Amino acid sequence: MSLAVVNETTVTTFVEDRKAFENCVEECFEMLDADGDRVLSQSELREGFCKIMSLGHGSREEEKIDPLFNTIFNRFDEDRNGSIDPQEFRCLIRELMFAMGRGFGNSPVLVVLEIDSLLMKAVEHEFGRI
Repeated sequence: MSLAVVNETTVTTFVEDRKAFENCVEECFEMLDADGDRVLSQSELREGFCKIMSLGHGSREEEKIDPLFNTIFNRFDEDRNGSIDPQEFRCLIRELMFAMGRGFGNSPVLVVLEIDSLLMKAVEHEFGRI
């Protein structure tokens, strides 16, 4: 884990850099796709999602988390096949990153981030490391 200062600009600049953002999203997708079938099941998404989104490692009781993943699948599984493909995943992550950026606002916020998280990638992008 690492401490970083982020704000909305940190996140939006990263997401709007299409090449850098899509490369990072593809890396995350491949990391989550445990069976290598190029789609994410709910269980695959659940396994690594908190880490890539820096959502912490607190309680992961199924009754608390299942509604979140049901909502994600209802919203982003466009073809209703029960899995998230790379394009659907990219849309999901893009929307979540913009939402987090809006949540930070323009004031700098000190956060603790997972090294492999997309927010850390946004920080690295801001400093020209990716």
